[in-house]
Amino acid sequence: QVQLVESGGGLVQPGGSLRLSCEASGTILRINAMGWYRQAPGKERELVARISSGGSTNYADSVKGRFTISRGNAKNTVYLQMNSLKPEDTAVYYCNVDLTSYSGDYLRRVPEVRGQGSLVTVSP
Repeated sequence: QVQLVESGGGLVQPGGSLRLSCEASGTILRINAMGWYRQAPGKERELVARISSGGSTNYADSVKGRFTISRGNAKNTVYLQMNSLKPEDTAVYYCNVDLTSYSGDYLRRVPEVRGQGSLVTVSP
């Protein structure tokens, strides 16, 4: 089994900063990519940022220059540093991991393991 545990959401004023963390654990052979999605009320889920196993990153245009995605030294943790937050960043943020899991000799690619979600509210 694989688990993702997120932390770091909360309430912040416009212009402020928050850092989200997500740690993956369990029967993981390999993590192929990690990322963050968000979903605001009444809106579609959107990709915020993604980092590959090789360290390549991509960001939504709306967060470029303000958000930074990174991985921890153990490579099973991903962070999202969010600076210069705006009210339109308000959403539930979900960690998402593309990984290969194992059970005995059996390997399985799981392209989307999702965390429990972290509410980020940007408001005066």
